[in-house]
Amino acid sequence: MNPAPNLVLVGPMGAGKSALGRRLAERFGLRFVDLDQAIENEAGRDIPAIFASDGEAVFRAMERRTLAELLTGEGLVLATGGGAVLDAENRAAIRARAYVVHLHVDVDTQLQRLARDRKRPLLAVPDREAVLRRLSEERAPLYAEVADLRFVSRAGSLGDACGRLSVLLRDRWTLALQAPPTPTPHQEHAS
Repeated sequence: MNPAPNLVLVGPMGAGKSALGRRLAERFGLRFVDLDQAIENEAGRDIPAIFASDGEAVFRAMERRTLAELLTGEGLVLATGGGAVLDAENRAAIRARAYVVHLHVDVDTQLQRLARDRKRPLLAVPDREAVLRRLSEERAPLYAEVADLRFVSRAGSLGDACGRLSVLLRDRWTLALQAPPTPTPHQEHAS
């Protein structure tokens, strides 16, 4: 059986998971899915509305179910939401069915990239920096736990980052597709 039939991008808000995911899917001839968008399509409403009416726990249950369904297929580039790694079932599913790239970004860069974004329920607070720092502390070890590759997302063109990440994936992910899974140490590379 194919040990890594899908590519999953994990990381914090503002890391570029959706933008890079779309480009990578085009480059590798795969289908792209944004997990949050898939949840919104299924629910018929946006994530802020789900959080407001049903709460985060209901959203996380929807996220778990949608992620599991998507990962049953193959040939997918999937951009998760920043909190998808909070659930142990999600982490296990991702590791079992995907080659996982942790798109790392620092909090200062997140603040710049998310400055005008008003759609993220967890950032609907006066002190966004404090929230992003707390989320980073909580989630960074979980991203590291699932990641096959760590890629630093920083300033620069999207095309350039996609090109560099594509080269790394051709070297590592395509080999992972051809060989039986073996434990390897986590790799770290900068964009």
